[in-house]
Amino acid sequence: MKLLWTASLSLAVAFGSVACTTVGPDYRPAEPAAPSTWAAPLPHGGKTSEMTHWWNQFNDPTVGRLVAMAEEDSPSLAKAWASIEKARATLQSTHSGGFPSVTASASASRERTADLTQTARNAGFDASWEIDLFGKLRRNEEAAAARVEARTGDWYDARVSLAAEVADTYVQWKACGLLVEAYELELESNAQTETATQAAVRAGLTASADGALARASLASARNTLLDQRAQCDLLVKALVYLTGTDERPLRTLLSSAPHGLPEPQQVAINAVPAEVIRQRPDLGSLERELAAASAEIGAAQAAQYPSLSLSGSVGVSATTGSPSSVWSFGPSISLPIFDGGERQAAVSSAEAAYRSAYAAYRQGVRQIIRDVEEAMVHLDSAVHRPQQAAIAESQYRVYFLATQSNWRAGNVSLLTLEEARRSALSAQIQRITLQRDRVQYWIALYKAVGGGWEPGQVATAPASTPSP
Repeated sequence: MKLLWTASLSLAVAFGSVACTTVGPDYRPAEPAAPSTWAAPLPHGGKTSEMTHWWNQFNDPTVGRLVAMAEEDSPSLAKAWASIEKARATLQSTHSGGFPSVTASASASRERTADLTQTARNAGFDASWEIDLFGKLRRNEEAAAARVEARTGDWYDARVSLAAEVADTYVQWKACGLLVEAYELELESNAQTETATQAAVRAGLTASADGALARASLASARNTLLDQRAQCDLLVKALVYLTGTDERPLRTLLSSAPHGLPEPQQVAINAVPAEVIRQRPDLGSLERELAAASAEIGAAQAAQYPSLSLSGSVGVSATTGSPSSVWSFGPSISLPIFDGGERQAAVSSAEAAYRSAYAAYRQGVRQIIRDVEEAMVHLDSAVHRPQQAAIAESQYRVYFLATQSNWRAGNVSLLTLEEARRSALSAQIQRITLQRDRVQYWIALYKAVGGGWEPGQVATAPASTPSP
């Protein structure tokens, strides 16, 4: 027995001498393969601004209030936060695997035979400790830590996306209201035209066909206005969904918003692409998943090597009048000899998972470059177009008013008047639409460059997170 103990201890010491060995690849942060410069034109007239809470930089405080309401009660943020907590629990569980495990047990029983009653009591402790010879536990802990950071990136990505969606929906609602105002004015103008036309028809001064055209134009204007109001109501419903608040207080908040579209503070995108895309939390998440996949290769490779554990137990038992104790301690070594290729398959699977994570990372880099480039192209196109649209609106309105005066004087037909009216309305709608698009493109650019996220920021639990 003594010889077996000595041999086991000697073997444990021999394996323990390589305990600092960690097999598998040492991860090096991936560098995004990004172009050296932007291909799309940079936004004109921009200036560097604080991006962390970009929605508070609009000239409309309602935007910031709506975003804050959405963040307070967002299922998407709550789900992302739960994923962070789960990843942290996994990390804690993995970390605890490197420490000894101790369990205690106790029992008592009473037995009666024909002429004797006996009481038996047992108590003991069992301990075990796996020595991390080849770094399997360390690699698993590396992977778990990387996934905590990845889930944190997902949380920030959800936050950036939520803020962008709320701001974008609010901008659409504001533009919708401006279009309603435009259609209301056109309806009033159509009604005046229809009244004058019907009076002329009854007096025999114009053909009955003009009366039909005037009635048709009035009905069409009413129908357009009703449809536009419905679109505004749908956008309010969307804000109710995003913010999680009741519709009545939300409408009260919206009614107090400033008139007109919000004006975002411009941001200069003058850094090289590689620097900009590092500010995207979704790419940070993909990079951390890549790090986790790399660590799991090492864990799978370490599983192919021998494992060493130390175990021991101490027990005390007592039967009526007969106490006794027992203890044991010694190393246990597991030598993988034949497993039908299971461990090698695990290594191959981990390597394939790494290649998949790397492909996802490269695809993420390309998508980010595309998002930023497209946002800048749209924004560059929208910078000057509203100015020209405003000129077109003004001149078409002048033409319509002149045509209306000529129609009242009997110099032009009702058809000519309606064509002038449609041209003026179309120009007004185009101007409002372009102004809306310009703000939306700025929001898209804010989101494309990460919304102010920086690596290492600490996520916080949503205020509405319930306790189990």
